[in-house]
Amino acid sequence: MSVYLVKGKGWRYDFTRQGIRHTEAWFKTKKEADKVEAAKKEEIRNPPAILETKTDTGFLDLVNARLDHVKAYNSPSHYREYRYMARRWVSCWGKLDCKEITGPMLEKFILTRNKVSPYTANKEIRYLRATFNFGKKKKMIDYNPAADLDFLPVEKRIKYVPPLKDIEKVIQGADPGTQDYLNTICDTMARVSEINHLCWNDVSLEGRYVVLYTRKKKGGHLTPRKVSMTLRLFEILSRRHAERDPEKPWVFWHRYFDRKETVWKEAPYLDRKCIMRNLCKKADVPYFRYHALRHSGASIMDNNQVSIGDIQRILGHENRTTTEIYLHSLGNSEVEAVMTLERARLNSHTESHTNEKRG
Repeated sequence: MSVYLVKGKGWRYDFTRQGIRHTEAWFKTKKEADKVEAAKKEEIRNPPAILETKTDTGFLDLVNARLDHVKAYNSPSHYREYRYMARRWVSCWGKLDCKEITGPMLEKFILTRNKVSPYTANKEIRYLRATFNFGKKKKMIDYNPAADLDFLPVEKRIKYVPPLKDIEKVIQGADPGTQDYLNTICDTMARVSEINHLCWNDVSLEGRYVVLYTRKKKGGHLTPRKVSMTLRLFEILSRRHAERDPEKPWVFWHRYFDRKETVWKEAPYLDRKCIMRNLCKKADVPYFRYHALRHSGASIMDNNQVSIGDIQRILGHENRTTTEIYLHSLGNSEVEAVMTLERARLNSHTESHTNEKRG
């Protein structure tokens, strides 16, 4: 008998099916124990369908969904960078389901990218993790095969920050329009994308400030900040405003031939990659790009006792720690600390020399 009474405790059912024991206690009545036992046997005969998390999303579908999200929430330059990497991934795994992609498979790919550089490989890891995490968040997949990938060791060096004399030599060798462009970057310490998209509506000649926009904030929101004009920048923008084409909203723009559509277009710059390389070569100075101008400006301000809070706001950083990366000068406290060490050694040497003479 599978249902029985245990004196002082209550009723219990106990039976075995396919070598597995099923039991439950303590029921107040035999009728209640019979009912629960019958339900359990029915469940064994007709097990409920197991609801599984969807894990068979195609990798190509995941990548396309992620690209759509990046396009909507991040900057155009970030989207282009993501798309460039995504094409490489799809060429490897575009015909696979996400569940078929394993950690060892990704690690093999990363080690191949390491032949380019550890920085390149680590960037691939970050973007792959973000893609699979996006899939988990959207319930498209249930695990991230890139989660356990180890970042490759890199050889960290102090970032090269060009001295002012080299920056001035480079700017002097440029054409007038490019001189305006580079001086605007220098005087605002802006990201190049912020200057590329600077419009006349964002320029206040009366208030002597410009409004710069960035998406490098949490959530990808387009966030504005005001930056005061230097006298040089005021003169540059005043002249360009007087000479502007009223039909063009941008401060800096160009006319180019679109090979895909085979038409001439007018638009702001996306990235002027070759200009700095050519200008540095012409000026016979070490190569640097636009972002180095931000580092240079931040270091100059730091050397002249501008507070890190003010530098942070001008650079448009969310966190103080990011701003500290841009400060390549030695602080006064650090210099004084080293001088203290030197004075201590000199005093020790003097005392030792005096004692020798006395001896």
